[in-house]
Order: sequence, then structure tokens, then C-alpha cells
Amino acid sequence: MNSSYFSAAKNEFSENLYLYIPLTIILQSCVGSIAAMLILMQGTSLLTFVQLLVCTVLCMGYNGALLAQLKPTISFWLLLVSLSVNTALIFLNLL
Repeated sequence: MNSSYFSAAKNEFSENLYLYIPLTIILQSCVGSIAAMLILMQGTSLLTFVQLLVCTVLCMGYNGALLAQLKPTISFWLLLVSLSVNTALIFLNLL
């Protein structure tokens, strides 16, 4: 992807932050909960614990960044990281 696409998306997120907050909380929470469900369906082991820890920390980190009213840039990158990692965990656990 082009860096201009990311900067345009970041600017859009920053300009309309209060419109995107509810949407992204719902989106990120749904993706995170699907990832957590699929991780827990694999049973209990050290690997599933680490995966669940990463999933939970990223979801809570984004929600915490919004509650702490951090800069929109930080919140945007936390959202991207959270969605990317949780989507990867979903695909990993579907295999």
C-alpha cells in the first residue's frame, strides 16, 4: 500500500475523530472477540495463553488510548496494529 493512502486515512481519522470513535470501538471489539473465541476453542496451552494475552492487550490498549484521549495519530496506529494482529490470529486459529 502507498504511504499517501495511510497519511490520507490518518488525516481523515484525525479530522473526524469523534465520528470514528464509536465505529472503531465496535469494529475492533468484534474482531478481538472473534479472535479470542477462536483462540479459546483451541484448548489450553502456553501458546493459546500467549495468543489470548496479545489479543486482550491490543484490544484494551486501543480502548484505553481512546479513554485517555491520546493523540489521534497514536490511536490510529493502535487501531491498525490491533486489527492487523487480531485478524492474523483469526486466520491462524482457523487453520
